[in-house]
Amino acid sequence: MRHGQYRFIVGFLSVPLAIYTLFVLWPFIQSIYYSFTDWTGLSADYAMVGFGNYERMLSDDIFWKSLQHSLIFALLLPLVTLSLALFFSFMINVGGRRRKGAAITGVRGSGFYQIVYFFPQVLSIAIVALLFQFAYNPNSGAVNSALEAVGLGSIQPNWLGDPSLALWCVMAVLIWSTVGFFVVLFSAGMASIPKDYYEAALLDGASRIATFFKITLPLLWDTVQSGWIYMGILALGAESFAVVQIMTVGPNGGGPDYSTTVMVLYVYQKAFRDGQAAYATTIGVALLIVTLAFAAVVMKLGRRERLEY
Repeated sequence: MRHGQYRFIVGFLSVPLAIYTLFVLWPFIQSIYYSFTDWTGLSADYAMVGFGNYERMLSDDIFWKSLQHSLIFALLLPLVTLSLALFFSFMINVGGRRRKGAAITGVRGSGFYQIVYFFPQVLSIAIVALLFQFAYNPNSGAVNSALEAVGLGSIQPNWLGDPSLALWCVMAVLIWSTVGFFVVLFSAGMASIPKDYYEAALLDGASRIATFFKITLPLLWDTVQSGWIYMGILALGAESFAVVQIMTVGPNGGGPDYSTTVMVLYVYQKAFRDGQAAYATTIGVALLIVTLAFAAVVMKLGRRERLEY
């Protein structure tokens, strides 16, 4: 009986594991292999160069810039996005004033706010990037027009053309486009928390802030940790690539003066613009290491005793 059970499990998992190996693991292995060659990506001919690409990467100033920007995104984007999402979710579900017949409610119009927060999720990230590219236009954009309308016409910076502002403008777009997803995610988690806990805490004199840190956050911690890892991977991967490439100036984005270049964009530029596929895979290997390290650190620091209710 047990032998037949193992046969069933192996047969059930063999096809998904084969597909995962073929389309996920094998490309990683190939990338690591090609990082030790001089492959251009345009021909089948290449030669082994050992650690030459890695030595070049360690002395590449643009690589270090892109790494710095990617780490800023990985650290700040999850922090700001999840903090805003937790605040909005708390207000939507349990942050309202006490009303007749319900001690624990959300703010008035909470259903409408959920729709508003989630609205960016129905838009393609490419459309979002284009919309904000127009909004940041220094001459006719909505941002500078709004500043002029409130009497701040003298403060009209070139948002995406200023190296000191461009990265933060891109980050603001990423926050705006992703916070709604986590509002819905955390709202679902908060809705499952028994309201008796909140009512008992309020009867004991606890404030709304105290209930958030003593009840809501501990019971949602596993969801928050998963969201932190997911948001960090988005910040290091395709989400930041699309926004930076579309919104920013320079050949294939990343400007001005590489002030917004992130690692995944630099991989794209080296592979498809410069025809240096081997060097691009080398940077990709570094990106893989950074992503795995980020996930491992978040899981290690966020490890705690599981709370059940």
